[in-house]
Parts: sequence; C-alpha cells; structure tokens
Amino acid sequence: MTRDTLEQNQIPVYFVAVLLAAALGLLVPSMAQGLGALVTPAIAVLMYAMFLQIPFLDLREGLSNKRFMSALLLANFILIPLLVWALTRGLVEHPAMLVGALLVLLTPCIDYVVVFTHIGKGDSRLMLAATPILLLLQLLLLPVYLSLMLGSQSGVVVSAGPFVEAFLLLIAAPMLLAVLTTSLARGSKAISVWNDAWAWLPVPAMALVLLVVIGSQITSVVRDIGLLAPVIPVYIGFVLLAPLMGALASRLLGLPSVTARAVTFSASTRNSLVVLPLALALPEDIRGLAAAAVIMQTLVELVGELIYIRLIPALVWPAGR
Repeated sequence: MTRDTLEQNQIPVYFVAVLLAAALGLLVPSMAQGLGALVTPAIAVLMYAMFLQIPFLDLREGLSNKRFMSALLLANFILIPLLVWALTRGLVEHPAMLVGALLVLLTPCIDYVVVFTHIGKGDSRLMLAATPILLLLQLLLLPVYLSLMLGSQSGVVVSAGPFVEAFLLLIAAPMLLAVLTTSLARGSKAISVWNDAWAWLPVPAMALVLLVVIGSQITSVVRDIGLLAPVIPVYIGFVLLAPLMGALASRLLGLPSVTARAVTFSASTRNSLVVLPLALALPEDIRGLAAAAVIMQTLVELVGELIYIRLIPALVWPAGR
C-alpha cells in the first residue's frame, strides 16, 4: 500500500474508527475513562504528524495575506455568529443546551481544522498561521457573544485557562517539536527516515482521535439523547449552512480556490474539544447537559467533516478560480 492509496481510502478508515468507537463505548463502558485520558495525547500526535508535512518557513505568508485574513475573520466572527444566533433561537427555553451550543458553535477550531483543511485540498499552511489570531479573538469575543445571545441568562463565566492550555498542548508543543525535528533532519539521515515514517501517520492518527473521542463520550450522549433532541437540528443546520458562510466570505474577498477552501473549513469546524472544559466548569445545575450538548456537536461535526473533505474541494471553486 502506498501513502496515496491510504489517503484515497481515508473515509472508509474513519467510518470504521467511528463504528468501533461507538461499539467499544456502548458495550464496554468501563473503557470510557481510559479512552478519555487519551484524547489530548491523541490530538497532539495528530498535530505533530500534520505539522511535519508543513514547510514552516512559508508561514509568514499567512499573516501577510490580507485578503485571506479578512475573509477568515469575516466568516468566523461576523457571519457565523449571525448564523448561530438564528439557529439557536429555538433553544431559549432550554438554557443548558443553549449555553452548550453557543460555547461550541461560536468558537472556531484551532487544532484539527489544519488536518481537515489539508485533506480537503485547502491551504493548511495559511490555516496554521492563523490559529493564534483565531484563539486570541475567540477568547476576547466569546464573553461578548454570550452576553448578547444569552440575555438575562448571561451569568456564565468563561475562563481563558482551558483555551490557553489547549493551545500550548495541542498547537505550540507539537509545532515546536515538528520544527525542531525538521531542522535536525537536514543533517541526520536517521531523523530524515523518522520524518518519512511520520508522513504515513496523519490518516491513522485522525482515526485514533475519532476512536478515543467517540469511545469516551458516547455513553453520556446516549444516556441524555432524549433531552438533547432539541439541539440536534441546530447542529445539523450548522453543518449544512456554515460552509456557505465561509464560501460567501471567500467570494466577497475574491480568494482563489485553495485559500477559499481553508476559510470554508475554518467556518465549518468548531472548537468542541477545547470548550468542553468550559462546559464542565458551568454551574452544577446546567453543566451536565451543557457538556453533553458540546459532545453531541463533536459527533455531528465529525460526520460532517467526513462529508466536507469530499464536497468542499468539489464545490468550492473546482475549476481552480
């Protein structure tokens, strides 16, 4: 099997991982805690594998690409919040789910979106360069959005700690390690061989992330599925409409196809794994259901991403405009 063959068959690999995770989580619930402890290490491994494939000397281009950054910020911090506000109006009578949905849908992903962008033929280098800005702006704007959208229920305190910790563990550490590895590979045949071996791992590593996330959380979602029913149409609506927000922003800024796909993936991919600790830090009377709502979004989004990696390259400027 070649690397190209593995990448071309990634969707079946991911579906097998999802099915295996669901089976393990439901049939052997005692494994959930152990799998939960593997979520952060699994994402870190995935990011390291992905970062090794990216030429970091070109990252400065991301910050100097004003049209890309403008489209990215327009999509994530103007168009998407407007969409989220419209989609969540039906949850006003369900405060726990409303808080959980807002936490996750208002925060753009800063980690595995780079992987999905790469797989979906978008510009992952620009996406990576933008992650610090996305992190900073969501830290600043999330309390504002929550205050506006929750109204009288806005007594939610959002701590920056979980965001910063996730950034250091899931972005900064793997990225610095990848840069160091790449630099050392220039003068070491052994490290060069190491790099070549890791080039095979993005797809298996993504399958591992799916396995540990779904396997560790599926029992909570199944237990509360009746209570979570009102939030499921919201997440499905987001999966369907969020890519349109990214494509609209890209069209307005006249982005070429590869860059437009990066913006579209960013608009469509949320920070579910990072905001889960925020949901768990909410007041006791709403934290359980709010956390379950965040987890449900993860499950819906992962299915959506498997569709995106085929549809976004086919629909977002397929002629290379």
